[in-house]
Amino acid sequence: MPKEGFGPHGNEFKYEDPEFRVTDEVRRAFDDNGFIIVRGLMDSVETGKIKKSLEEYGLVEKYSYGVPDSTGREPRVLLWSYCGNDVLGLVPRCEKVVSTCEQLMGGDELYHYHTKIMMKDPKKGGSFEWHQDYGYWYKNGVLKPDLLSMFLAVDPCVKENGGLQVLVGSHKAGRIDHTFDGGQQGAEKERVEHLKKVYEHFQVNLQPGDAILFHSNLLHSSGPNDSEQRRWAFNCSYNKKSNNPVKKHHHPCYNKLTKVSNNAIKECENYCEPEGKEFVDPATDETVKAGSKPSQEQ
Repeated sequence: MPKEGFGPHGNEFKYEDPEFRVTDEVRRAFDDNGFIIVRGLMDSVETGKIKKSLEEYGLVEKYSYGVPDSTGREPRVLLWSYCGNDVLGLVPRCEKVVSTCEQLMGGDELYHYHTKIMMKDPKKGGSFEWHQDYGYWYKNGVLKPDLLSMFLAVDPCVKENGGLQVLVGSHKAGRIDHTFDGGQQGAEKERVEHLKKVYEHFQVNLQPGDAILFHSNLLHSSGPNDSEQRRWAFNCSYNKKSNNPVKKHHHPCYNKLTKVSNNAIKECENYCEPEGKEFVDPATDETVKAGSKPSQEQ
């Protein structure tokens, strides 16, 4: 990893195994901006295996669902609780992912809170409204915003196909009240508009294998996909062991996360093992109002 970050906010870094590590510079960039971008965190082999796992084994068709935005257009979500030992389960267990996230959060032990695949179909995929992850995870009995997420581009994730947008440094504004906006949890609109005058609105452009790691209080959104290009992203979220939720809900409480080596994904030939993942039924999730299932669109 370079000693200094690059990009407009100095918080972009290139993954270079085995030199990749969270230096004081990287930690400062995360603390100041609320996120870092790691270019090439997963290589083409790893990204290709993730794609194959999602495209060829029927998980999207069986378990995904739409989450309408404020206009009624639907991005799609595939959400599960426990990692497992297949390719999709090794991504959030991978040393270069977990240890980086732990170091960004001060070195405390993290556990896998959940993974979701976020999908926007060409020409019809909807938006994700402005929100903080902790804005609604707060409602799950999680007492502190000691969580973060890794958003990994499976396809190009750019402005044209509904790529991620953030308000740089907005994690410092604290938690904002969230209510339903369409079928999603959205941050209080008036407050967001005020915060846009304080914090820079930044479009994040990612190529396959690039990742953004961001704090749970960072305000972020993404626009609709009006392009001809699909937009899929792999998003795994972590919570501190010390921040164990105080009530049972549709995401897991603390369970030990066993890390695997950085070569594990490349070596894995188990592409799909759905048993034990516990795919989330949106009917059990009080923070969404799900829309259509894939079968309803066929």
